[in-house]
Amino acid sequence: MVSHVESLLVRLELPYRIVRLCGGDMSFTSAMTYDFEVWSAAQQRWLEVSSTSNFEAFQANRLKCRFREKGAKQTTLCHTLNGSALALPRIVAALLENNQTPEGIMIPAALVPYTGFEMIN
Repeated sequence: MVSHVESLLVRLELPYRIVRLCGGDMSFTSAMTYDFEVWSAAQQRWLEVSSTSNFEAFQANRLKCRFREKGAKQTTLCHTLNGSALALPRIVAALLENNQTPEGIMIPAALVPYTGFEMIN
């Protein structure tokens, strides 16, 4: 999941960083969480645009989500993952802020097939 979200940010040509959260910043349900942040020139700070977490068996226990190995008699709790792709409002803001030129706003190459144009002017 981390690689997938990172690949989206790379294709959008945005300045980003990946932050592994410490225990005090994670929810009590999460075993490990990575936040993805893009630079906001307007706010002069990094803004979270995605988060991926490993909940191990916490959510599965509440859901009673189990699996059985082939040939095993006992079931085992599944481990669950959670992730958001990208927070659209912040991504749009980041695209507008980070792609400004004197001629207008450049559209990342990955989006040109969807927009049909390369520049907002």
